[in-house]
Formats: sequence, C-alpha cells, structure tokens
Amino acid sequence: MVKIRLRRAGAKKAPFYKVVVADSRSPRDGRIIEQIGTYNSMTEPSEIKIDAQKVEEWIKKGAQPTDTVKSLFKRAGITKEA
Repeated sequence: MVKIRLRRAGAKKAPFYKVVVADSRSPRDGRIIEQIGTYNSMTEPSEIKIDAQKVEEWIKKGAQPTDTVKSLFKRAGITKEA
C-alpha cells in the first residue's frame, strides 16, 4: 500500500519534515516515491508547503494519507475531511 506520510529531516532537537509518498513497508526515512511538500514545526506559525495538485493525483491513484498528514492537509486548506 502507498502512503502519504512525513519523513524527518533537520538537526537534533530541530526537526523539519518532508511530506512524501512512500510504500507503507519502507522505513520512516527510507526509500520514497516522490516528495510533495514540506512542514516546519519550529517556526511560529508552523510553515506548511504542500503541492495540492500532486496530492490529488496520488489520492486518485489510491495513496492513503496518515492521520498526521490528514491534519496538515486540513490546516493547509487542501482537503475538508479529517
């Protein structure tokens, strides 16, 4: 199954996340299919940059967003659900 999820980057105690499309069996920071956005929780307010067009394409192909990513989509105004 293909998931839309977060991949951690950045330094220790300064996380930065990439929103990626990856196989659900691969590790969190393992191989990805495509990067579709970023999320920086350290800034105030949090910085969310997501390509809505790519999100729609992947969801049509059957990709499932994780709960955390669903809430990011809602905060970014991409989807109304979650």
